[in-house]
Order: sequence, then structure tokens, then C-alpha cells
Amino acid sequence: MPLSALLLVLAAAMLHAAWNVLLGGARDVRAATAVTLGLSVLLFAPVAAATWSVEAAAVPWIVASAGLELLYFVLLTAAYGRSDVSLVYPVARGVAPVLVLVASIAAGVTLGAWQALGVLLVGAGVALVRGLRGPVDSTGVMLALAIAASIAGYTLVDKQGIAHASPIAYLELVLAPVAAAVLLWHGSPRGLASLRAALGIRTLTAAVCSFAAYALVLGALSLAPAAAVAAVRETSILFAVALAAVALREPVGPARASGAAFVVVGVVLVALD
Repeated sequence: MPLSALLLVLAAAMLHAAWNVLLGGARDVRAATAVTLGLSVLLFAPVAAATWSVEAAAVPWIVASAGLELLYFVLLTAAYGRSDVSLVYPVARGVAPVLVLVASIAAGVTLGAWQALGVLLVGAGVALVRGLRGPVDSTGVMLALAIAASIAGYTLVDKQGIAHASPIAYLELVLAPVAAAVLLWHGSPRGLASLRAALGIRTLTAAVCSFAAYALVLGALSLAPAAAVAAVRETSILFAVALAAVALREPVGPARASGAAFVVVGVVLVALD
């Protein structure tokens, strides 16, 4: 992976962890997510217009990515509404690059020894994050795995899509219908009241972080293979777990913290080719 792509992905990882913790700590996760999406589309519309370059060939990829992104946000709000960020985030973000790798193998890419070890480490890390003793949040884990599948899906789709469009314009076209759909979901008077209540510095910051993080990833995808980008971006797991422990006061014990570290090492090995 080129150094320029690595720096883009690491910056995206830090921003991604930040907006997830901001949403995970919101009183109304669904409303906060809707407002964050709407704000991100509005804030970056001028940038998209200034850098506009979209070919007709990008349209099918934009449609597919928008559908996967909508699924992702629906699952994410459901997961954060009932489970810890420090559980959902490592499982979802750790399993996603493994699924991207599996898809790459199916397309003819050879699995290396380090990548195989990385897959095993991700599996061990997920088990530790999930918890080996005591009660297990099975629903949270299942939602996290579904989120991982949606992440893997839009990562592979976007790798193809950005070959036909500039990154910011592409992302704007992907997220605009997603934001509209999520906001319409709150179409009742009670829903509108919850949207107004969610509007504030938290959602504004989350909007900037979320859009910027994804834009940086799209930029990296134009410079490096999808499997490598998907793997390195998951260093955000350590940032998210640490922030969840400090800012949200979630019970991040030695097992969950160690599991997050295992996942990060695993995805770095998965990125090796």
C-alpha cells in the first residue's frame, strides 16, 4: 500500500471512531443518525459540486452502494440502540475485511499465509470481544455481523464505482438518497420533534467526521487494493474501544480490550499481499 493511501486510511480510522462514539452516546440514536446524515450531505454539497465528475457508468454502482449504505445505517442504529459500541464496533469492523478477502479469493486472489493467520486472529479477537464467560449479548453480535456484511458489500461496490466518478461527488450521490430515506422515516410530528432535539454540536461534529472519513477512504481506494484499504481502516477499532470506555463509560475489561487488539493485528495481516 502506498504511503499516501496509508495516511488517508489512518486519518479516516480516527474520524470514523469518533463519529460512531458520538452516535452511540446519543439519547436517541435513530434521530441522531438521521440528522447526522442530513447534515453531512448538506455540508459537503458545495465540495461535491466544485469537484464534480460523474460518468454514466457510475450510476449502477451508486445505486447499489446507496442500498447497502441504507441497510448499514438501519442495522447500525438498531445495534447502538441496544448494545455497547465497544462490542458492536470491533465485531462489525473486524469481520468486514475478512469478508472482503473472502470475496477477493472467490474472484481468484490467492490467500497468503499471513492473511490466513490474520483471519484466525480476527476470529479470536471477536470471541474475546463477545465474551467467553457470563451473559452474552447475542443480538448485538448478530447485528454486528450483519453490519460487517453490509460494509464488505459497499466496499467492493465502491472500489468499482469510484473508477467512474470523483470521490466526493460519488459519495454525495450515494448518501443523498440514504439521508432522504432516513429523514422520511421520521416524518411524523413526533419524529420531527426528535430530529429537532437531536440537532446540535454532537450531530454536527459527527456529520463532518463521518463524511470526511468516508471521503478519505474513497480516496485511498483509488490508490490501493480494496482488501488492504478495508483492513487498515479497522485500526479505528482501538480508537473506538478507548473512546467508548472513556466517553461512554462502557465496561471495557481486559478481555474486550485484548480482543480489540487481536482484531486490529488480524486485519493488518489480512492487508498483506
